[in-house]
Amino acid sequence: MSSDSYPQLNNRPVAKKVRDIYKQRIDQFINEGPYMPFNLPAVMDDARVSDEQHVRLEVYSVPDLARPPFKEAINGKYRPARKGEAFGPSWSTHWFRINLRVPQEDVWLDNNMLEFHWENHNEGCVYNTDGLPLQGLTGDDERPVWPVPLEWKDGEWHTFYIEASCNGMFGNGDRDQIQPPDPNRWFTLSNADLVAPNPDAHALYLDFGIIADAARELDQDSWESNVALKVCNDVMNAFDPDDKSTLKRCREITKSYLGDAIDGPEVYESGQRTFVYAIGHCHIDTAWLWPYAETRRKTARSWASQVALIRKYPEHRFACSQAQQYKWLKAEYPSLFAEIKKEVKNGKFNFIGGSWVENDTNMPAGEALVRQMLLGQRFFESNFGERSVTYWLPDTFGYSPQVPQVCRGAGMSRFLTQKLSWNNINLFPNSTFNWIALDGSQVLCHMPPANTYTSRVEFSEVSNSLKNHKNLADNQTGLLVFGIGDGGGGPTAPMLEKLRRYRGLSDNVGLLPRVKMGHTADEYFDELERTTNNGKDLVTWMGELYFELHRGTYTTQSDVKKGNRRSEILLHDVEFIASLASLTNRNYKYPKERITDLWEIVCLNQFHDVLPGSGIEMVYDDAKILYAEVAEKGAQLFKEAAAALGLSETSGSGSDPVAVNTLPWPREELIALSNVNSKIAVQSAADNKQYAVMKSTSNGLLKPVQGVRVNAASSVSVTQVADTVFVLENPKLKVTIKDGVISSLYDKSEEREVLPEGTGSNQFVIFDDKPLYFQAWDTEVYSLDKRCYLSGATVSIGETGPLRASVIVEQKISDKSWLKSTIALDGVISATEAITSSSFVDITTEVEWHENHKFLKVEFPAEVHSDVASYETQFGLIKRPTHFNTSWDLAKFEVCCHKWADLSEATYGVTIMNDSKYGFATHGNIQRLSLLRSPKAPDGHADMGHHIMKYAILPHSGPINSDIVRASYNYNYPLRTYYAAKNAATSIKDILSAVTVEGDTNIIVSNLKRGEDDVDVGLGDFPLKNEKSIILRIYDSIGGRTKATLSVTLPVLKACYTNLLEDEKDEINFTTARIDGKTCTKIPISVRPFEVSTVKIVLA
Repeated sequence: MSSDSYPQLNNRPVAKKVRDIYKQRIDQFINEGPYMPFNLPAVMDDARVSDEQHVRLEVYSVPDLARPPFKEAINGKYRPARKGEAFGPSWSTHWFRINLRVPQEDVWLDNNMLEFHWENHNEGCVYNTDGLPLQGLTGDDERPVWPVPLEWKDGEWHTFYIEASCNGMFGNGDRDQIQPPDPNRWFTLSNADLVAPNPDAHALYLDFGIIADAARELDQDSWESNVALKVCNDVMNAFDPDDKSTLKRCREITKSYLGDAIDGPEVYESGQRTFVYAIGHCHIDTAWLWPYAETRRKTARSWASQVALIRKYPEHRFACSQAQQYKWLKAEYPSLFAEIKKEVKNGKFNFIGGSWVENDTNMPAGEALVRQMLLGQRFFESNFGERSVTYWLPDTFGYSPQVPQVCRGAGMSRFLTQKLSWNNINLFPNSTFNWIALDGSQVLCHMPPANTYTSRVEFSEVSNSLKNHKNLADNQTGLLVFGIGDGGGGPTAPMLEKLRRYRGLSDNVGLLPRVKMGHTADEYFDELERTTNNGKDLVTWMGELYFELHRGTYTTQSDVKKGNRRSEILLHDVEFIASLASLTNRNYKYPKERITDLWEIVCLNQFHDVLPGSGIEMVYDDAKILYAEVAEKGAQLFKEAAAALGLSETSGSGSDPVAVNTLPWPREELIALSNVNSKIAVQSAADNKQYAVMKSTSNGLLKPVQGVRVNAASSVSVTQVADTVFVLENPKLKVTIKDGVISSLYDKSEEREVLPEGTGSNQFVIFDDKPLYFQAWDTEVYSLDKRCYLSGATVSIGETGPLRASVIVEQKISDKSWLKSTIALDGVISATEAITSSSFVDITTEVEWHENHKFLKVEFPAEVHSDVASYETQFGLIKRPTHFNTSWDLAKFEVCCHKWADLSEATYGVTIMNDSKYGFATHGNIQRLSLLRSPKAPDGHADMGHHIMKYAILPHSGPINSDIVRASYNYNYPLRTYYAAKNAATSIKDILSAVTVEGDTNIIVSNLKRGEDDVDVGLGDFPLKNEKSIILRIYDSIGGRTKATLSVTLPVLKACYTNLLEDEKDEINFTTARIDGKTCTKIPISVRPFEVSTVKIVLA
């Protein structure tokens, strides 16, 4: 039946809207431009003042680039300041004292939102007069507004402070190109206004922006997009800049699309299925384009802002990692730390991550990964009463295959990262999956599908949180990690308001994935486990998460790489000798606090923009100072422990030279000593020293071998056989050097030429190194296409035997750079050890390096054929392709290794050992060690200067084996020489060899330390245990299920396995017997292939 109300005639034409024109129109409404006076920006504020009757500015410009704390700064010399004034230079600090008086007109008194707008184009922090940081301020309109307390409407003057730091969020360089910082950058104060905003206008601005995005980004043929466009145009038609009452009508129109609940947290209570879980986050690089000192302030600024937002928005949950930053905050901003603890207790400020910093996982040694967790988890537990269960590394440059095992040992079963979305060759195939370590341990891994950890809560990011998810068959949810990051800041109020509107849109209209707030990241993982059958329904990924970008970080900043390796080894040695000294000398106390302080430094410098070499020069100035501190204090700690055992650095009457071996197996080595008698000396060395053969019958202490007789069966020789041809030869190897390159390496034992015909080893090659964008980070595959082999060397004889001989190769790299490579070979000093220094060609290369976008590498071709090469990684090894069959194989054209890399067939192979390098490549039968790079950003002087590095060529029969692993340890861990009284040497040896391993040699006891909370060791941050114990870290190095026995001559009360945090697990039954007059305890152990096991031995 027809309606009587439908008219018969129609004389009014109605056009179908021209979509593209109307879509372009909506940009006018909220953007600045020629029509701004007629659109929404014109009515955002009801009133604004900055005159001296209401806003008075004073400034204290701190001299000498100092960063004084609040209590000092408020007593500085303040002077009047004004808008339009510029402040600098770069890295300087300016404290502003600001006095406000709110006008007494109704437009101010009736407004429930008063704001102070500040734009100094740098970073700042608002403090109250008690010194409590209230909120950060970030320039260039990132976070320019501080809410003024409504109590200040009383007409009186009120005071607060702003600490302004003369750097942008990304330091002082060109952010787009990541260039070195400008040392003379100045920042203009363009805004310091007291504002009465219009709440309806601000809310409409957010409404309109969301609906405009829906019109632009939803399916253009959908009704949802078309209606969104109509709503936007209806709002524009209803708006009148001269009649602010139209704002409410406009909001009624927007709510017809977004729903009525968008102004509060109740919008999330619709009960409908959620797909996107939004987590607030504030990624603060602990150092990058700014130094550590600035990070301390970034932390306070950022976290103060989040405390304020948490208290304003009840749904806001903020996840924050890096225990180091919490420790800085606790020490320097105790009042803010107290506020954070309140919100941690309330469940809204969520510590996460478990590690000391968001560390690199490629280059730190296995024990350093453990200490990241031990330090981080203990800090969190001692301060907040709980540990983290999620390892949080959104920005690290690739992930070691042992990370899942270390996580599980540290109490974490979840892992979050995002970085693999940056891969520049292959798209990583998973978003939510089980990641499995070398030993079979797994963690539940999630990579936020929006492909960012610093989401600005854009419409596309919410949409991509489901659309980009690569495992939707298994799970249909994703995390959206949002907040201004890298340089800090975190979520803003507009972000939280936008999320409410997204939820309203999803509930009211659809198409956009429904977003949820009010939960933590851990709760998201809980739900993920629940909906995937405890992860059993998820796909798996075995082994490393190789990052197909930033491959240059294995090499950039050579000095920092060397500092890291040497510091890790030094602390290993200190803990070994200090532990044994503390258990055998009642007058010596284990220096737990001092050791922990040094481990904190080492772990700090393993931050993912420090150790990888991607920071500015100031960062490396700091890092080198810190490594020097570790070296100095670590050496002092070792000296004190050695003295407690009866070892002295100076010789005395009745004393003999000895060497301390901190590795758990015997060693026999050639060592240069001072002041040795003729019975010991076998050859003159540099600096008026003499070489002596040092030997131990067990681990612990080496003594000089007297009366060494060198003959043809043990000596090494060097001869010049032609103008540019030299030969080094010992009973095992014959090395021919021609024109400065090893032209032949003949294995006499195996009767085998190691080098392919016509090739040269220790061949230096320069590659062009101009990556597409990230200079310090990247080296690109096309760099392999443009190379130059160094030639024109000058060659001479160095040492001449009989137990060490060498050839010196000197080469010019350019007019500014040169190198000197000493190729050495030792005589045979042991008839019992499988591999000693006579088994390999030892090379020390000294480089003066002043190049520009060049990459120095050294090549070692081998007459070996294999489709995979082996590389040492933490607690094991990893095999990678030597070919480019697929794009996944090609992507690994440059990889990370630790102390060794190996290319082996079933019956023969060649290992390259090194003392401080991490970059490596094996292409076909050519092994290539990366030595030095020369990027010019963000550090314009990266690697410029003098370098000394050691590496060795070790041919061997059979495939990779435990003898090679031990040889690489020997190559890196120095024997530290002392003097011991003749009558004390035996007892010292017994102490140092109190723990030994019997059985399979692939078992490595990588560390020995005291228990964290032993009665004589603990620092009181946890309850002390009425016991004395030692902790042993043990792992299988080759990949075989293994049994062994720990032999302990200390009095044992109990033995048990623990996790990496030293929580006790299964007890181990042991036996005790008298052997050679000593009581010896035998503790059986077993490990899975590549398993890391921790054994605790409680002493009687």
